Amino acid sequence: MIRYALRCERDHTFESWFQSSSAYESQVKRKLVECPTCGSTKVEKAIMAPRIVSKKGREAVPAPAAPAPVPTQEVIPPGPTSLLMAQERELRAKLKELRDHIVKNADDVGERFPTEARKMHYGETEHRPIYGEASLDEARELIEEGIEVAPIPVLPDDRN
Repeated sequence: MIRYALRCERDHTFESWFQSSSAYESQVKRKLVECPTCGSTKVEKAIMAPRIVSKKGREAVPAPAAPAPVPTQEVIPPGPTSLLMAQERELRAKLKELRDHIVKNADDVGERFPTEARKMHYGETEHRPIYGEASLDEARELIEEGIEVAPIPVLPDDRN
């Protein structure tokens, strides 16, 4: 995981975590990264002071501090709760609620998902809510056939 200091077009600064630098680039291109203060999706990396680990005691030695930006909004004190902004927590809660609803109200057909979805689409079986597994190619084929599919959200906690 990589933590980036970010800045929006209105000069609001905030931090966010990403799986990798390519994940950051991908999310910014798709306008999925937004400023928690104003909602702007025009976001770029801000200057960060790197953390340097000394060989002696393996203790983190902070690099010389960069000049602190002048806050334009309320300053949130550092701490564990400041890592996830309120909007991120709310979004995760809503995504979890959506997933829980799908799992509770739909049949898990596992790897048979593409086959079952086609059977329902072409009238071979009765329509019902289902979820399961499909490869990216299988999902593309279903969409090309006019079968509506969508991925179930995966939350960071699911991978731990």
